[in-house]
Amino acid sequence: MTTDLTAPKPTPTQVAPIQRRTMRLLFSTQIVAGVGVTIGVAVGGLLAARVAGTALAGVAQSAAVVGAALLAVPVTRIMTSRGRRPGLIVAYLVGAVGGVLVVVATATRQVPLLFVGMLFFGGGTAANLQARYAAVDLAEPARRGRQLSIIVWATTIGAVAAPNLAGVAEQLTRSWGLPPLAGPFAFSSAAFALTSIVLLILMRPDPLVTARRLAAAAPAADGAAARDEHPHGTGMAAAWRMVRARPAARLGVAALAVGHVVMVAVMAMTPVRLGEFHDDADVLRVVGLVLSLHIAGMYAFSPVVGWLTDRFGRRAVILGGVAVLLVACAVAGTAGHHTPELSVGLTLLGLGWSGTMVAGSTLLSESVPPGVRPSVQGLSDLIMGLAGASAAAASGFVMRAAGYPTLTLLAAIATVPLVALALRRVPERVPVEEE
Repeated sequence: MTTDLTAPKPTPTQVAPIQRRTMRLLFSTQIVAGVGVTIGVAVGGLLAARVAGTALAGVAQSAAVVGAALLAVPVTRIMTSRGRRPGLIVAYLVGAVGGVLVVVATATRQVPLLFVGMLFFGGGTAANLQARYAAVDLAEPARRGRQLSIIVWATTIGAVAAPNLAGVAEQLTRSWGLPPLAGPFAFSSAAFALTSIVLLILMRPDPLVTARRLAAAAPAADGAAARDEHPHGTGMAAAWRMVRARPAARLGVAALAVGHVVMVAVMAMTPVRLGEFHDDADVLRVVGLVLSLHIAGMYAFSPVVGWLTDRFGRRAVILGGVAVLLVACAVAGTAGHHTPELSVGLTLLGLGWSGTMVAGSTLLSESVPPGVRPSVQGLSDLIMGLAGASAAAASGFVMRAAGYPTLTLLAAIATVPLVALALRRVPERVPVEEE
């Protein structure tokens, strides 16, 4: 389904119901998909440590992040040519296949297959990230931060419950003959497949296709000459040129990448850290509780973050998110074997990430013209994912060589370039003529 530039321009009274329907659909599917993604996050580090060893646990975790990043490129191409719906469906189905491969790799103790499975499993994360942009395709400019944050917040319901469901999934699948820690990934595959089916049936009309029809029809409605739908190009190269040319876009991309680096590096090794002073009988329960608090910090307050983003500006919220990340690293790094203090640190880590994610995504979307916006969003997710993957891969080696406190210190230092960039005065909105 390509963008039909000859179709009549939707009226405001037609657009508003489409946006409300899209928001309800994205909200519900994010709950289900959030369960799928977060169950894998909760047990992925422990599973990888047992199958491949502690040093490679971070590499296995990073494979999922790399998968999400790399999938952003083909998913963006699909969305550019056909809309949000087919792109999201493909990403979720790839994630479902990845979950199955992880189960097989765990049963057969094949480390390379485990890495491939985790790579594909990143499709679920790629889809969840792209869903937040679908929320603002038809949103009013003054409400973009809040609309985006509502979809980010929707993940809270599934994501907070998911780590605690890992133990339930483990018990239910034990009778299937699955090895320890493989059952949660089977549940993840089912969640991704269900989400794909729901989107296939219900995401009609496509919000991105509708938004492009609006943009294409606007010049004709104003009596001006029709212009090309993608005047700046739609590939990654065009997106990169656009980001380099716009300081606000660079700040948006940097906020997403750096916030993700700090969050992934610390979060990926926290289950391993907890495994150092909890036995096998308790570790899943404790990991589930700590990560539930962390994910609550990531998503539960996102509507407030979205309101702050619209009220006080994108850059102010980005800087606030960085400040919370620094406090989180300090608390987690000095917690020692005190689980409650570590839980506080992980909760703050999620809250700081929410600030950089919501404000950075909103700023990025506003800072580029509509024709190139999906490609820029895909490029941003690619950069964010690769940066996070590098942090996750390095975290295992840092953890083994220098310990968890050093890991949190290095994560805090990584925020310095973002702070320097955010303190520079840059315009936060795309010029009116490009709106």
